[in-house]
Amino acid sequence: MSDPRYDQLARNLTGFSTRLQPGERVLLDCFDIPEAMTVALIRAVRAAGALPLVAIHQARVTREMLRGASEDQYGVMAGLELARMQQMQAYIAIRGSHNITEMSDVPGENMNLAMRLMRPVIDHRVKKTRWCVLRWPSSAMAQQAGMSSEAFEDFYFRVCTLDYAKMIPGMEALKTRLARADQVHITGPGTDLRFSVKDIGVITCGGTHNIPDGEVFTCPVRDSVEGHITFNAPTIYQGVNFDGIRLEFEKGKAVKATGNPEDKLNEFLNADEGARYIGEFSLAFNPHVLSPMRDILFDEKISGSFHFTPGQAYEDADNGNKSQVHWDMVSIQRPEWGGGEIHFDGELIRRDGLFVPGELQGLNPEALLG
Repeated sequence: MSDPRYDQLARNLTGFSTRLQPGERVLLDCFDIPEAMTVALIRAVRAAGALPLVAIHQARVTREMLRGASEDQYGVMAGLELARMQQMQAYIAIRGSHNITEMSDVPGENMNLAMRLMRPVIDHRVKKTRWCVLRWPSSAMAQQAGMSSEAFEDFYFRVCTLDYAKMIPGMEALKTRLARADQVHITGPGTDLRFSVKDIGVITCGGTHNIPDGEVFTCPVRDSVEGHITFNAPTIYQGVNFDGIRLEFEKGKAVKATGNPEDKLNEFLNADEGARYIGEFSLAFNPHVLSPMRDILFDEKISGSFHFTPGQAYEDADNGNKSQVHWDMVSIQRPEWGGGEIHFDGELIRRDGLFVPGELQGLNPEALLG
């Protein structure tokens, strides 16, 4: 039986998010999601007059492939995947898994090898297609969020079908503020961080690439980051859980990294030269997402948070940093999380998770939910 929420989400993804046009080709990458949702996507694509192509994935199969990954194997796979992606005008991926740590015992060198070889596929998808990526609700995600399965499913569809158009005026105002800024200063418990964003691009994210969404991001000038930052949100990267990450910066480089587990943290940050430099700085404001659940597509949108990202910079907000790593680390500045302030060129922009200038207050929860 079809769930009307599936149909609504599929319409949003093919309409507002990827703006499919008649005759366009879209790859539907479906990872461990119900067949009914895949069917809803296919029907929504066809209703737009576009052509659906479907790839079905299973996490346990992917894990087994990665555990024996070789240069020859993933070189061939990357070539095939790139050839397919080059035929697409759009890409929609829904990723579900009953075990969010399924990849935790994949050897780090195997994961790095696969990520390096598959990077051209990801780069083409990001740069050359209209794309949107989201998770699918599962009992594992509900457990991570500390919610019942039913409550989490309701939360999921409420967040994913938010009227993202309401964010547009505030996002454009924040983009203007960031685009004319030079120095950013962030303070909070365990955090005193300064960096420049001068002449770096600024990107608004309001439901067209990730769901859930709600952020505006740029990138620090590569060598400008100075100070220290403590991330109060837990995180998961390549299947490994991390807590209490603290980074110290000198001339843009994370010269000291502590957290639990510290050995894995430094292993990932030593993946290549660019992994210890920052590739993204973002302010987030989704009013429905309030607490971390170790799922970055949700956690990086937490209301009143920002994220600071070791690794690869995006082309549209580029400081020249290159890396196979792109690890969004999140700090929440609402009062119950310790508070904090963000200044642009000495002007207070956000205090305790709420935007202060009048033209930015449309991004505060009261305005977005009103």
